[in-house]
Amino acid sequence: METFKIPEKMKAMTLTAYDKLAMAEVPVPKPGPGEVLCRIKSVAICGSDPKMIHGGYSFANWPPYYPFIMGHEWSGQVVALGDGVKDFVPGDRVAGEAHVGCGKCDNCKKGHYTVCLNYGKDGKDGGLDMGHRHYGFYWQGANAEYNVYKTSSLHKIPDNVSYDVASMCDCAGVAFHGVELAGVTPGGTSVVIGPGAIGLSAMMECKALGSSQVIMIGRGSKLEKARELGADVCIDFEKEDPVKRVLELTGGIGADEVMECSGAMDSPMKACKMVRKTGSVAIIATYHNDEVLIPANTVNFNEIHITGSKANPNVSEQVLKFFSSGAIDGEKLITHRFPLEDYAKAVELFENKKGGSLKVVINP
Repeated sequence: METFKIPEKMKAMTLTAYDKLAMAEVPVPKPGPGEVLCRIKSVAICGSDPKMIHGGYSFANWPPYYPFIMGHEWSGQVVALGDGVKDFVPGDRVAGEAHVGCGKCDNCKKGHYTVCLNYGKDGKDGGLDMGHRHYGFYWQGANAEYNVYKTSSLHKIPDNVSYDVASMCDCAGVAFHGVELAGVTPGGTSVVIGPGAIGLSAMMECKALGSSQVIMIGRGSKLEKARELGADVCIDFEKEDPVKRVLELTGGIGADEVMECSGAMDSPMKACKMVRKTGSVAIIATYHNDEVLIPANTVNFNEIHITGSKANPNVSEQVLKFFSSGAIDGEKLITHRFPLEDYAKAVELFENKKGGSLKVVINP
């Protein structure tokens, strides 16, 4: 068993107020029962991170306090064990999930721990600690040299998968959860709207699950990236009507399933118009507000199945296998890497889509 020298203090990038980031020196946390201490190797920036920095999640009480350490797409190495931990040893390479449910409520018992009924009941302000964690949102995250995690949130990384690629396990898992909920028709046609990192992962996952024709809808350099990564047809929505084109490509029947990963307010409407009767639409993206329209009569008369998809429950092991086998080409999703000290610069580049940025990784 390896042993690691663990310092008393560590560097951490903290959010001290909306739009205010500061590097700090803070105590290295200590693992409790059922927890491990991890040395953070890689943290991928998520689209939710800039929004959180700007106060876009104040309605959800994210962050719950200041200073707060964000970061929820991460990988690292186990360096110390809490009491009772037997399934990990120091030296294990791991990728983490953002959510750990309470394990006691009805949803958690059914495996739906990302929609835990005790979310937010973390013991602060005199409340009862029900055991839920949402790392990087409601609980201390990975934008630091170390962090403590419950072992149920961790998955061992295959030897041929790098830390940088493994940090996207959460991102690709968000895609895969939606893909699983919608279902992929072997030999059928799948459509993905939005060629960001989640959409590109969904596209590759659809192909891995047997879709014979995967159509990507988007624009610009990201649409070209979809072509590079194996999309069978790319539709530029600025140049042609995507609904009309999908119907043409499917003989007027429509796609078997549509994965909405763009977050554009009109995309759910378009998704329902381009899917076949009895087809499925997975809403994987999030939106600026709830005022998103769907064609209710079309959904009703065509018996379209619309499913919401939150986070990445029960998919991490499969996603890591996809990375290992090459079914998801993780290296081609990463466009930039920065040290923790340059986190603000990295976020600015990512948020403003500079330099063809797609997935930006921080290496603490």
